Amino acid sequence: MVMQTQTLVKDVMSTPLITVTEDTPLVEAAKKMRENEISALLVTTAPPSLVTSTDIRDAIAAERDPFHTVVGDVMTESVESVPPELPLCETAAMMETFRISHLPVVDDDYIGMVSSTDLTDEFSL
Repeated sequence: MVMQTQTLVKDVMSTPLITVTEDTPLVEAAKKMRENEISALLVTTAPPSLVTSTDIRDAIAAERDPFHTVVGDVMTESVESVPPELPLCETAAMMETFRISHLPVVDDDYIGMVSSTDLTDEFSL
């Protein structure tokens, strides 16, 4: 009988973790996302927060000025996180339960990000 190993968060997470501060203008956050081909940034607050491309899109759709609106105005505070050794099936269940698309990866410190796209890509193989 062949045993198949479980894929873990560390196997699919994005690194390095890209961060912004809560006083970063949305336009700068959007540029960082585009430059790094990602859709979420960790915000260096205590506790850590996230800003996503959806947060920025929603702010612009609400006619907020992306040059003067800052990340802290639209971010999600006190986000859930996962360890690098967590199996992807548990990560997917967590995302479904909390209705979220991104989870920072923590191993004593924040080391990466796992997204629903990462999970979809892995499960579709």
